[in-house]
Amino acid sequence: MVLSDDVHASIKNRLGNGENLSIHCQSKDDDLGQQDIADGSEFGWDFSVNAWGTTLFYCDLEWENARRSHFDAYSFSRDHTRCETQCSWLISNEGMYGMNGQTGFWEFMYDWPN
Repeated sequence: MVLSDDVHASIKNRLGNGENLSIHCQSKDDDLGQQDIADGSEFGWDFSVNAWGTTLFYCDLEWENARRSHFDAYSFSRDHTRCETQCSWLISNEGMYGMNGQTGFWEFMYDWPN
């Protein structure tokens, strides 16, 4: 059963200095494979939210300076209000920003571990 079929998630590489970002995103049912995102570019996908409110897409990130991180690109419990139909992430050297669909502003969400 599906609640909505119009959610679009995207990850923008804003690392700068020509640094490529490598991501691998998946859910319980869908593996989007490894994607290499050039500096200044983005990768996105569309999906449907299930009726149980358990939809979850998670991603592993890696880039040239050997930083690795894991994060939830879409978690229904966290994101169904913040990014109802468009869930955008911006990856920078400072950390990760998420677009708040209600305010229209980028919000600092995660710092990179030291």
